[in-house]
Amino acid sequence: MLNLPYDNRFLALGEDFFTAQRPAGFADPHLIAANPDTARLIGLEPAQLDTPEFLAWVSGNTTPAGSAPLAMVYSGHQFGGYTPQLGDGRGLLLGQVRTEAGLIDLHLKGAGKTPYSRFADGRAVLRSTIREYLAGEALHGLGIATTRSLAIAGSDEPVIREQVEPGAMLLRLARTHIRFGSFEYFHYRQRPELVQVLADHVIETYLPAAAREREPYTALFRHAVQATARLIAQWQAVGFCHGVMNTDNMSILGETLDYGPYGFLDAYDPGHICNHSDYEGRYAYHRQPAVGLWNCNALAHALSSLIPAAALREVLLEYEPLLLAELRRQQRAKLGLASSLPGDDALIDDLLALLAAGAIDYTLFFRRLCDFRPGADNQPLRDLCPDRAAFDAWARRYDQRLAAEAGSDAERSAAMRAVNPKYLLRNYLAEIAIRQAEDEGDYGEIERLRQVLASPFDEQPQFARYAEPPPDWGRKLAISCSS
Repeated sequence: MLNLPYDNRFLALGEDFFTAQRPAGFADPHLIAANPDTARLIGLEPAQLDTPEFLAWVSGNTTPAGSAPLAMVYSGHQFGGYTPQLGDGRGLLLGQVRTEAGLIDLHLKGAGKTPYSRFADGRAVLRSTIREYLAGEALHGLGIATTRSLAIAGSDEPVIREQVEPGAMLLRLARTHIRFGSFEYFHYRQRPELVQVLADHVIETYLPAAAREREPYTALFRHAVQATARLIAQWQAVGFCHGVMNTDNMSILGETLDYGPYGFLDAYDPGHICNHSDYEGRYAYHRQPAVGLWNCNALAHALSSLIPAAALREVLLEYEPLLLAELRRQQRAKLGLASSLPGDDALIDDLLALLAAGAIDYTLFFRRLCDFRPGADNQPLRDLCPDRAAFDAWARRYDQRLAAEAGSDAERSAAMRAVNPKYLLRNYLAEIAIRQAEDEGDYGEIERLRQVLASPFDEQPQFARYAEPPPDWGRKLAISCSS
């Protein structure tokens, strides 16, 4: 039996914050993937994932005792324009469970229509659920705060997107699904008392240290701003593009939330747009830090009934220095620079310009950089660069900079391998798993990728093929919001 220790604190906020809703289960579902690692987080044993009870639960056909399914309401700024009401249009918060690490939300995506579906069908497609299932594991393996997933349930039920696709459901885990847009919803409806109720809930449930501050609401806002700045610095360091950084997709706790047309950089391109629906490039890779600040400013407006304007401005001013400092720290680590010296910023920026000019594979270059040897020709690294003279000039500067570092080459190499991943969820790898699942009913590649992505910094020689750059067909895959 799936007896979980439910503690549904969001439910206690009342129906201003949600609509009670039962999932619309799939007829004749089948299990596509189940994650034993996330199962353990909520107290389930791996053996329980292969039971009829588990399949019935993750396919929306049963509601275990203690579960209280609901669709959360929120609003948000989408591509810069405010949408007054959004909400869980195809997902349900099934409940919250107590764990040693705190509360964990259980959220079923693709569970059918809700009052917030607008004119949509409330379903998810197999393609998008596979991408989200793998993305959460990819970022978690990289040490980046993220939602994760427990399982994918499949169905023969057709779902219409750009074409007819097989339907699926994803059971997602998160610390919370409260978003920047959750606060915006009540602020713009002129319900400041409910903004306060929600803020009190977040502080009491997730940020108890903020409650001990003289200005707890300012502490809440500062936590959101700082967590967002650190999160986006991590995205930039590994070359991750979210694709739809609307305020309704921004977690109040700073977790990566709502995977749609995301992607990791292959060839380094600061202006890369991973969402082919982002016609103006609002959410291009190099714009993510600025968009994060824009979103924090939107949150500031939503909290303006609780926090004085001067305090909001003061906290917002902390965002850019924190993000830049954290990004520079990570960039120095990628280069094996344990100390910070004048000239490091120029060394980093000139390397990124070199990568951009040559459209050099971002992940592969930094992984090979781990083997850089001062005074050597470093041919495997040099071979990645079309402009050999430019690389040689930069390598001489890098060689000189390394002379100022303590420690051996072997120690530096090991430290660099711990921050420069060998394996990422490149779009073409996800696409292979999707095609095998859709065309052949073969779900084995999903599990293999999950295992690879769990240890992205390890050599894993048995999986070496997953570290290869994309083939020609995989370089320009179009990924849309419906993904």
